[in-house]
Amino acid sequence: MAIKAGNGFLNEINVTPFVDVMLVLLIIFMVTAPLMTQGVEVNLPTTKTVKNLPQDSEHLVLSIKKDGTLFLDEYQVGHDELEEHLKRLVAKQKKQLFLRADKEVAYGIVVQIMGEIKSAGIDRLGIVAEQAKKDKDK
Repeated sequence: MAIKAGNGFLNEINVTPFVDVMLVLLIIFMVTAPLMTQGVEVNLPTTKTVKNLPQDSEHLVLSIKKDGTLFLDEYQVGHDELEEHLKRLVAKQKKQLFLRADKEVAYGIVVQIMGEIKSAGIDRLGIVAEQAKKDKDK
């Protein structure tokens, strides 16, 4: 649609509303992106002493859900392709790996996954747990 301006038609698009919408979307993305780094929901076991995961990008988190499915950060990985992904993403890039396993996952599955991690050439492995709640009676 052309707009009459002075003695001729103005046939240029007004991009100001478009830029405004894009800036709002950018701000929304910048605010919500850090909140989406939690990964897969896993019911973690508890312990007395827990350190927070580092917030840098130099680590990956391998999660084992209750049903035994594996997630490398938020991407699902099959058991047969886990070692290949670990070699490519962790061992070659010298990243640190953290293991998050649901507390209802069988011990044998966790040990099997830890064996695959070791065979991928990863010597340092962090285990993730939740802080145990302290009793108020004590």
